[in-house]
Amino acid sequence: MRNTFEKTLLLVALVAAAPALANAAAAPTAASLGDEIFHDTSLSSSGRMACSTCHDPANAHAQDNDLSVQLGGPDLATPGFRAVPSLRYMNLNIPFFFANDGTPTGGFTRDGGARDLVAQAHTPLLAAHEMDNVDAAGFAARLAQTTYADAFRAVFGANVFAYPETVLLAAEFALSEYQRTDPEFHPFDSKFDLFLQRKLMLSPQELRGFALFNRPDKGNCASCHTSTRQSDGQPPVFTDYTYDNLGVPRNAEIPANADPAYFDMGLCGPFRTDLAARTDLCGQFKVPTLRNVATRHVFFHNGAFHDLKSALEFYVQRDTDPGKWYPLDAEGRVHKFDDIPPLLARNVNTTEAPYNRKPGQAPALSAAEIDDVIAFLKTLTDGYDPITNTADPARDVTP
Repeated sequence: MRNTFEKTLLLVALVAAAPALANAAAAPTAASLGDEIFHDTSLSSSGRMACSTCHDPANAHAQDNDLSVQLGGPDLATPGFRAVPSLRYMNLNIPFFFANDGTPTGGFTRDGGARDLVAQAHTPLLAAHEMDNVDAAGFAARLAQTTYADAFRAVFGANVFAYPETVLLAAEFALSEYQRTDPEFHPFDSKFDLFLQRKLMLSPQELRGFALFNRPDKGNCASCHTSTRQSDGQPPVFTDYTYDNLGVPRNAEIPANADPAYFDMGLCGPFRTDLAARTDLCGQFKVPTLRNVATRHVFFHNGAFHDLKSALEFYVQRDTDPGKWYPLDAEGRVHKFDDIPPLLARNVNTTEAPYNRKPGQAPALSAAEIDDVIAFLKTLTDGYDPITNTADPARDVTP
C-alpha cells in the first residue's frame, strides 16, 4: 500500500515536470503518454484489453456491447461486478466529501472510492477482472516493453523503470492528464449546448421533454441531474455529484449475484470499506452524468436495463406497478427492492417524485411523455451536426 505522503511527493514531482516537457517541440508529454497507455492492449495479461476496450471513444467512452458487466483477466473470461460508466466529463468531477447537511457528494467511480482521476485509473490496471496486472511490478514490466518506453523515460526519468510503484503512479497520472486535457473527453458540442449558445432551437417535442425533465411533479430528473449552468458558467453536466438508492432490481446477468448472500451496496461496500459502518448509506450509488445517455448500452450501476425507454419506465412505474420490475417471493408476493438486504430496504428513496406513488396510481409520466423526455435526452449526445441533424460522439474535436 503506498504511503500517502510518498504518493503526494511523487504527484508533485510529476505535475512540476509536465509543463516544461510540454513546451519542448514534439517532445512527449504526460498527456500524450496517457493517450498511448489508454489504447494499449499489451498492458493487460490477455494482451487484448486496454482502457479503450471498455471505454470506447466511438461510444462516448463507454462500452460498445450489451453485457451488464465486462469480461477481463488473462482469457477475457473473468466477469466484473458493475456496469461500465462513461469517462466523458469526468474532468469536472470533485473529490468525495459530506456536504453540510450530511449528503455524500463527489468522488470518482460508482461508489466514490477514488478521490481523483489518478486514483480512478488504479483499479482497472491491476484488477483480476480487468487488465489483471496484479501489482506494480507486473504492470511496469509490461510498460517497459512498449514502443513508447523511451518516451516514458524522457517524461518521468531515465531510471523510472527501476521503481515499479513510481511507474504505476506515473502511468495513472498520464491517464489523468489525457482525460483532463484532451477535448474528446469534454467537447460540450451537443445539440443542447448549441441551444444554450442560442445557435439553434430545440424541436417542440424536445422542449416538452426538457420541461418534463425539470418539473418537480413530473420527471423531477433535474433534482439530481442538474440542468442549469454551473456556478462558473460552464454548461451543465447533468449530475449534482450526489448519491441515491433507487432500488434497482437485482440483475441475474451478473455472476456474483448467483450467491444470494452477495449484495453490492455502493457507498458501504463491499469494494469501498471506509463507510462500512454507515448502514444508512447502503445501496447508494453516484448520480451519473446524463450526457450521452442515449448512446448507453446498459443503465444503472448493475446494468439491469438495456434500453433508455425501459430505464425511464422503471423510474416512474417502480412504485405504481412493482410487479412489472421485481420477482415474486415464495409466497407469491412481489419481492420489491430485491437487490439489497431486507433490513436495509428502508434506505431506498421512496419520498421524492416520481418514487412517492402507490400501486395502482398513475405514473408521473405517461408513455407519450416518456417519449418526449427521451427526445430531450438525445439532445445531450456529443458531436451534433446542425446540417445533418445527427450526433456523433466520436467526432474529432481536436482544435
